Amino acid sequence: MRTWTPPELPELPGTGTVPKLFNTATERMEHPAIPDGKALLYVCGITPYDATHLGHAFTYLTFDIMQRAWRDAGIETVYAQNITDVDDPLLERATATGVEWRDLADEQIGLYRSDMYRLGMLPPEHFIAVTEQIDEIAAAVLELRERGFAYSVPTENAAGDDLYFDTAAAERNSQWRLGDVAPYDPELMRRLSAERGGDPDRPGKRGPLDPLLWRAARDGEPRWESPVGPGRPGWHIECSVIATGALGGAFTVQGGGSDLIFPHHEFTAAHATALSGTPLAHAYCHAALVAYQGHKMSKSRGNLVFVSKLLDSGADPSAIRLGLLTHHYRTEWEWADADLATATRRLEAWRAGLVRPCDDPVLAATVVQQLRAALANDLDTPVMLATLDAALDRGVDDPAHIADAVLALLGVRL
Repeated sequence: MRTWTPPELPELPGTGTVPKLFNTATERMEHPAIPDGKALLYVCGITPYDATHLGHAFTYLTFDIMQRAWRDAGIETVYAQNITDVDDPLLERATATGVEWRDLADEQIGLYRSDMYRLGMLPPEHFIAVTEQIDEIAAAVLELRERGFAYSVPTENAAGDDLYFDTAAAERNSQWRLGDVAPYDPELMRRLSAERGGDPDRPGKRGPLDPLLWRAARDGEPRWESPVGPGRPGWHIECSVIATGALGGAFTVQGGGSDLIFPHHEFTAAHATALSGTPLAHAYCHAALVAYQGHKMSKSRGNLVFVSKLLDSGADPSAIRLGLLTHHYRTEWEWADADLATATRRLEAWRAGLVRPCDDPVLAATVVQQLRAALANDLDTPVMLATLDAALDRGVDDPAHIADAVLALLGVRL
């Protein structure tokens, strides 16, 4: 799938420090393994309806900043992202609005691509839609079934049985164990499964948490012919196949929003490990959720703030980035309507400070060193912003160096 044009990324003198990141799976700060100086990143993409809201933007900005930190440390990055362009929520929205589901997906993917470009996000080298990988996903499901990691559940009004992943078999016969990615208790896992696309109470399943691998064709739904019967893939196996196909096994970081920790990232890892015999990723990093009007931004609630509407109303993309970067990526927070104006004032103050005459300026090289240190400490953007507030309020000796650093490390244009 076509991606978007990359933003300008100035090269800075010297090199930064490889960032230490919080690994959700181990609940520790770590340096994920980066063999051969190449960091491999996979981030779960959108389901293309109601794109792109600020919750999406906060997540993708997190991993944009992560890549900027790696690159500044002299590390090559390879970034892969999927698009879940066939899924129940998309189909439901298409039905409700009377739009053909492919047309809705294409429209929203185009809008997302435009939003990411306008916000100056680094594009993925691999930008892959689920519908582009149906054959590969079906082949993986067949392999799981043949190796004893999948089983059939009889299904009424369908062209065959649904296929489910056998969690217990995977724990017995692979390196993966339930809780490897999401260190949650079983009761919480069951509740999250029910809330996030699972069906723990479905009759005929061997285990309540067992996730769907292949949904047998139903009337009125998209279907593909496959060696496991007509139908379409389940959610987690899609990312397992797309991620490992693009990056191989045991890549550096699996990323996404914190609502993907369980069941999505847990079972994406389970499927990939059962197929390959190796772990999916060295580290799992997650961006916190963003609230608005007292609740998490969600399509079901409708409390969304859309990037395109902010940009079309005249908002500076750098101000939107600053409004998001004010918050550490692992801290839940709430967007307020006044936040954009606050971020715009900060941006204007920085731009004014960059050209302000000063008898005792701060050394730009010292400021950049401080920015790099904060970035290396689990992408601490609030500290980076505070550092720049102080420096640009006083004045700096080399404005061009600061402007390049802010653009390279934060994607903010001064």
